[in-house]
Parts: sequence; structure tokens; C-alpha cells
Amino acid sequence: MKKVVIGMSGGVDSSVAAIKLKEQGYDVIGLFMRNWDSLADGEYNTIQTTSEGICPQEKDYNDAKAVCDKLGIPLHRKDFIKEYWNYVFTYFLDELKKGRTPNPDIMCNKYIKFDMFAKTAKELGADYIATGHYARIENGKLLKAIDENKDQTYFLSQVSKEQLKNVLFPIGDIKKDEVRKIAKEHGLLTATKKDSTGICFIGERNFAKFLENYLPNTPGNIVNIDTNEVLGKHIGLMYYTIGQRKGLNIGGTSDRMFVVGKDLDKNILYVCIGEDNDYLISDSCIIEDVNYLGDEKITNCTAKFRYRQKDVPVELTWLDNNEILVKYPQGVKRVTPGQACVLYHNDECLGGGIIKTVQKNNKKLWYL
Repeated sequence: MKKVVIGMSGGVDSSVAAIKLKEQGYDVIGLFMRNWDSLADGEYNTIQTTSEGICPQEKDYNDAKAVCDKLGIPLHRKDFIKEYWNYVFTYFLDELKKGRTPNPDIMCNKYIKFDMFAKTAKELGADYIATGHYARIENGKLLKAIDENKDQTYFLSQVSKEQLKNVLFPIGDIKKDEVRKIAKEHGLLTATKKDSTGICFIGERNFAKFLENYLPNTPGNIVNIDTNEVLGKHIGLMYYTIGQRKGLNIGGTSDRMFVVGKDLDKNILYVCIGEDNDYLISDSCIIEDVNYLGDEKITNCTAKFRYRQKDVPVELTWLDNNEILVKYPQGVKRVTPGQACVLYHNDECLGGGIIKTVQKNNKKLWYL
């Protein structure tokens, strides 16, 4: 009997993934990862607890344990706090300092879930590892999930071909409502548990208050990029992302204002009126740190520049230094440095890279 070590998060997706593996005849072992220590780094005042009076991470572990006990699966627990800090959180802070918008979940998959986790699973004698991601693997290719509304291949775009070997995604071929139905049929307490959202180490806490523990606030002017008029004060450039509308606290105007850029040297946050403003639209970008999963380099495919965005037709020019020039002449809104550009050919995820610069008419946009 083949042995599978599955990442148990305490959520409904990994719970049902474990059920599916058991039904398929695998010897299933659960492994709970602890990636963050809220008490060890000076941010204890911002910790929130559940109604049971425990932190959400411990609640997740207890839920994972209850599910494994009910399914007759052993559950191991492993700390990756140091590794997460070194490879994910440090990256997150460095990107914010550069004025970019990082995606730590993508790096967590690359360095923790499909690296450190996989090594621990091997120590437990695993033939395969599994997770509750909505994705599929067929003939060595990473494919979108059947439920496109839940597809998570975007977050797997930096996982290498080698890392994807001997990986199983048991719920990639079923839809979310079916996942909850299966959990309910098995009487699991996770059947109605709310999906986790946002960055894992921040959780439900206030983003600005959390970051105050690690990066200094430097307030500055909010400026209308079209008129150069000062409209208000921002609380620190790191708290804003391109296309953001809420939380700007600009008074005295009924116009819908959107973040369009940042000037790190002058500490200015630029905004524009309307989501169709020309300043929000680019026609190409350069991506770096490319992780390519395709068999051959292609020049035409589609891309997502943020999660849940519709696929956009793009043209690729392969550059030196593991970079790609990605062209989209039709124009795309809110392409943001630091975010992932993920490439697709139909349902196949070809990997992707991190957006380095954003351009229009072959020129780098100065405000990005």
C-alpha cells in the first residue's frame, strides 16, 4: 500500500482531500504545519483569539486533530517557523520596502509546502505528498481545477517541475459545494468552517497595526496624478497597492479615487479618478525569477496578473537573466510590480514569474 502524507490545515479542503485518499486505498498520514509564532516577535498586542480563548492557529490544529481522529488517520505536527521567517516573511518585508506588492502565499508554496514539508514527509516514509489545493496534475502537467472559481494554480506557479513529482491534489476534480457536501456526509466539524482568507500570518488582524511591528510608518502626501493636487495624507506607502480604492481617507471629493503609483524617493502616493483612467492601464511588463513548467518555450499564450483575473492573451519574448517580456497590446488595468504573472495554455499552467517593471509604449511607467 502506497503511503501519502497530506498537509492538514484544519480546513474543509484538506479534510475532504484526506477522505478521497483513503477511498483510493492509500495509507494516509496527516501533517500539520506551524509556520508562525505570534508570541515570539513582539506583536502579542495584536493577537486575536477565538471564542474558545485560543489563537486561530491552535484552533486549526485542534480541528485537524479532530478530523484525523474521526477518519482514523495519525496526525503529526511540525514547526517551520524559522524557515518561514527566512524564506517567506523576510521576502515579504523586503518587497514592501521596495514599494512592491508581494504575494507571500506563492513563496510559502515554493519554500515551505513543497520543499520543507515534502522533506519531512519523506522522513515519514511517504511515497507521495498531498494537499487540499484546487488544482490537477495529469501526465506531469499542472492543470487548472475543475472548479475554476476556486482554481489555485496561480499560487502554485513558482513550484518547480521536480517539486511537483509525486504530488497529489485529491479535490482538484470536484467543486467546492461537493467538497462541503462530502464533509457533511462524514460528520466532520470542518464541513461548515469558513475558508481562511488573506495572508496567513496576519489573519483577521489589522494589517497596518501588524506591520508597525516590523517596518516604520512614514506618512506622506496623497497626490492626484493628473492635476498634481495634494488631496490628503497616506499612512505609509507599504500599506497601499495599485488599483486600491478603499481606505484612502480622501475627504472633500465625491470622485472615485484609485491608487495608481508610488514615488519612494518623495514618499508620494499617487491616485487617479476612475478605474478606467489611462494611468492604470499598461500594455507590457517584464517578469523575473521565471519558473517555467512547459515542455517547450512558446511565444503566445494567456496570463493572469492577479488571482481570479480572467486570462488575458499575451505575447512572450524570452530575455536573458531568466526574464520574459510579456506584451498585451489590448491593455490591462492594475498590473502591479511584485505580483505574480502566471502563464497558461488552455487549462495547463505553464508557471510564471514576478512582475519586475510595468510598461506602456515600450517605456517603463515612471510612477511604478
